[in-house]
Amino acid sequence: MTTTYTSYKLISSDLPTSLKRVSEQPDVKRETEYYLDRIGSIKSIDEFFADSRLYNYAMKAHGLEDMAYAKAFMRKVLTEGIDDKDAFANQLSDTRYKELAEALNFARHGELATTFERAQKGVVDKYARQTLEIGAGEDNTGVRLALYFERMAPSITSGYSIIADDALAQVVRTAFQLPAEFAATDIDRQAAYYEDILKIEEFKDPSKIGKFLERFTAMWELENPVGSYDPLTAFQPSSLTGISTDLLLSINNLKLGGR
Repeated sequence: MTTTYTSYKLISSDLPTSLKRVSEQPDVKRETEYYLDRIGSIKSIDEFFADSRLYNYAMKAHGLEDMAYAKAFMRKVLTEGIDDKDAFANQLSDTRYKELAEALNFARHGELATTFERAQKGVVDKYARQTLEIGAGEDNTGVRLALYFERMAPSITSGYSIIADDALAQVVRTAFQLPAEFAATDIDRQAAYYEDILKIEEFKDPSKIGKFLERFTAMWELENPVGSYDPLTAFQPSSLTGISTDLLLSINNLKLGGR
């Protein structure tokens, strides 16, 4: 049986070829062609939400597929944008919302928001990467976690960045054999501990990320014999992480209908 590390390296070592193979899959190619054909003509948030295929494509591209039902929540993300430090997306610890609001920046650019490369090819590239990672996870969730960590590691700036992302936290806890209960301890202590055991600045170096993932994949196989792990657990969206109590109350008043 191929090890987790070997499977991860087979994909990661020639990522362009792996992504090209994914992009040529009939279903991916069909949805991508639809997205590129239509997105440039979308002039408003209302038009974007009205086309469910475009909306679902962009959501999946940003790893937010499981939040697609929460249209009022997502409308607030896109309506407020990212320029104001108090904007909704900036108050969420999960950076995926900010990335979506930046890619489709209606708040800043209005009807021109979808004409930029980041709204077209940028989203398409993210969709291919997400599809690649999801497909890898169907065979081995450890491979999906490793690919995800490899992609996200350069954006880690502190222990809090790890806490805010369940999948990143899962990788670090596994690599250092920390019990699942560690996630329930005091957040400040968790962050301090992560910063103590990790040299976060080294995650800017691909070779250092690679060494760390060697450790993770070895520990993963020890802790997760075949068939013992729920492959969905680490990728449930931590969409409400980092929201204040007042903000949670206001979200509860939103209808999940897109308006």
